[in-house]
Amino acid sequence: MFTTVRPTRPQPAIALPKDLFCAIDELKRELKAVVLAHYYQDPDIQDIADFIGDSLGLSQQAATTDKEVIVFAGVHFMAETAKILNPDKLVLLPDLEAGCSLADSCPPKEFAEFKTKHPTAIVVSYINCTADIKAMSDVICTSSNAVKIVNQLPKDRPIIFGPDRNLGRYVAKETGRDLILWQGSCVVHETFSEKKIVQLKIEHPTAEIIAHPECEETVLRHASYIGSTTALLKYSQQSSQDTFIVATEPGIIHQMQKEEPLKRFIPAPAMNNCSCNECPHMRLNTLEKLYLSMKHKQPEIVMEESTRKAALKPIQRMLEMSK
Repeated sequence: MFTTVRPTRPQPAIALPKDLFCAIDELKRELKAVVLAHYYQDPDIQDIADFIGDSLGLSQQAATTDKEVIVFAGVHFMAETAKILNPDKLVLLPDLEAGCSLADSCPPKEFAEFKTKHPTAIVVSYINCTADIKAMSDVICTSSNAVKIVNQLPKDRPIIFGPDRNLGRYVAKETGRDLILWQGSCVVHETFSEKKIVQLKIEHPTAEIIAHPECEETVLRHASYIGSTTALLKYSQQSSQDTFIVATEPGIIHQMQKEEPLKRFIPAPAMNNCSCNECPHMRLNTLEKLYLSMKHKQPEIVMEESTRKAALKPIQRMLEMSK
């Protein structure tokens, strides 16, 4: 692994401000900082963020921001992507433990060996992967643009798609391409219970099931709409239905409810009686950690320049192909 996080320096204990929202706004001005947050963050973080979005939207914002400091309220691979796009800017991640089960399911050494078995294949990597995997890729995609990206690739070349097998199966079905799938998955999107979702649908017969393509096929086959978090948000606004069963991380429901306060949004249940449908990594970030990260200007994302340059090319290609 070449990507690292600069070690934090021990800091003296400080009293937190009574109004963290005002304190963070003040630090934004002082640092000339932008706060980018994923839809899966806690509502408080979403409300203080300058931009909220899915992986594609956040990448586009990171690529165009003129701010000197990027505070990424998300997980590690997202902050890495911001650093890849902004090598001269300070990129902060509030909690170092905010990783990603999907990114972890694709170790660089094993993926490199997988690539050698398919030497003529174009490598399309879902953005939910480490910088080292991006550096081995030909083009990056997100759940928003994966179908569009694959449809633009030469039909006479095989395609490796990783690391998410569920998104890969969905893309293969939508494009008619025979993809070579890396067998990775997201712990959150694999916990949804088909049985419980069907029971919810029986209890709410007029509800629409909307799902993220990272979900397993057993869940997707019940969905009336499948899309990225941003697409699900837009669909819930445009649909005439007033009740939705939402099969993705429930953090998105905060924005859905803000946009459509008269509609009802029910989080799809997990297989066990737990909060497993909440991403344990995303939820490590808190408003307090966000403030402290900005106050101390750490933890900072850093990486070797050779890795950054190699990872930048497929991200730039994605941004071009997404226009």
